[in-house]
Amino acid sequence: MKAHGAGLGLRRELFNQLNDNIPDDIDFWEVAPENWIKAPPSYLPQFKELIQSKPLVTHGLSLSIGGIQPLDVDFVKQIKHFLKQYNVTLYSEHLSYCTGHGHLYDLMPIPFTEEAVKHVSQRIKQVQDILERQLVLENVSYYAAPGQKLSEIDFINAILHESGCQLLLDVNNVYVNSINHNYNPKLFIQSLPSDKVVYGHIAGHFNEADDLLVDTHGADVIDPVWDLLDFAYQQHGVFPTLLERDFNLPSLADLVLEVKKIKQIQSDNNGIEAEHRDRA
Repeated sequence: MKAHGAGLGLRRELFNQLNDNIPDDIDFWEVAPENWIKAPPSYLPQFKELIQSKPLVTHGLSLSIGGIQPLDVDFVKQIKHFLKQYNVTLYSEHLSYCTGHGHLYDLMPIPFTEEAVKHVSQRIKQVQDILERQLVLENVSYYAAPGQKLSEIDFINAILHESGCQLLLDVNNVYVNSINHNYNPKLFIQSLPSDKVVYGHIAGHFNEADDLLVDTHGADVIDPVWDLLDFAYQQHGVFPTLLERDFNLPSLADLVLEVKKIKQIQSDNNGIEAEHRDRA
């Protein structure tokens, strides 16, 4: 099944609320494959039942596509097996790195340089050759840009062009970065290639200060981010979009209200989606 519409992260904390009550408004699920490759057997029956009801996409945490150590080929092969086992339509990861002589347990910014473009693109091609499918990479939030020689948008577009991968457009990350690094978020979204945008995320964040936002996935989505999602659909057509909520979880009913808001914005832009499809 192919993902469409509005989705929600399938977290174990929600399992009890999902017993005999899978909301129709949720069109697809997303999981981190690392959390399920070696999941406790007791969780698997309900997991398999839930993913039979809706399409499943994955958003990884450990690929470290920008790392300098050799790619963990065995791990990528485990991912490939998971994707086939559960008929997963999309495998996405972060345009960042998370290893350096060990796991750093954070998403570190890749230097925005031509050298990094070449390095990362070669690693993406290696992953795509193993997986036998395109990798989907997310634009990430970052709080420093060490050794920067390219703008963020030029770096991302160069990676997309050089590697042939696709893009997960995280609208909240664009908003967070636009405040932290003082750029126009709409111009950023306009500058992305529409044919590469296949999937999206939206989430809440934390206001540390007027000029410092932290991407937490632990709060409700704010109005400027909703407006930016609407703008992204106007620019690139309607793409499947997931509500990310990783902690400070409200009730399932409250989460579904935000999922419904995604669906409403998608519905408002359906004509634009058709226009983009006609141009493709």
